[in-house]
Amino acid sequence: MEDFKEDIRGAIKVLKAGGIILYPTDTIWGLGCDATNEAAVRKIFELKRRSDSKSMLVLTDDIAKVERVVDEVPDVAYDLVECSDKPLTIIYDGAKNLASNLIAEDGSVGIRITQEAFSKKLCQEFRIPIVSTSANISGEPSPQNFSEISEEIKNGVDFIVSYRQNDVAKSSPSSIIKLSKGGIVKIIR
Repeated sequence: MEDFKEDIRGAIKVLKAGGIILYPTDTIWGLGCDATNEAAVRKIFELKRRSDSKSMLVLTDDIAKVERVVDEVPDVAYDLVECSDKPLTIIYDGAKNLASNLIAEDGSVGIRITQEAFSKKLCQEFRIPIVSTSANISGEPSPQNFSEISEEIKNGVDFIVSYRQNDVAKSSPSSIIKLSKGGIVKIIR
């Protein structure tokens, strides 16, 4: 197991203070903050120069935590999470207990349960869902690894995780599925 205790400690301190972190996830490097803190979410929108109407997803480590932030987790979600062999973002209806500027206009929110070592441990220790959005200015290409993240983004965050900065493997975004009431499943990506 990699030693990232200092990174976890530093990231949690910044998250609790309402700051923004730059961190590795199960897909690409992400910008993150406390998903229940509206001011922190606003800082990410401002850094990315992104309109508030474009929603960002939330990262957590366990489907039990998803149950705390959506009205109802459809039964099929448990199967999808269990059977998925690659990162999967599920869009749920009825988001709750999250920053209001994180919830889409239709009341939905995208949530991914991470299996990647660092982001999983961070979610376990922080105990609150964490925003995860690509570490780029809106409209620019998503960085495939740490070396491709712009200086503007790096300078705009409060904490940069050291773990995996030298990893040059190309990453890809998650699959996205929308689960709606009545058992409707829609594949987005």
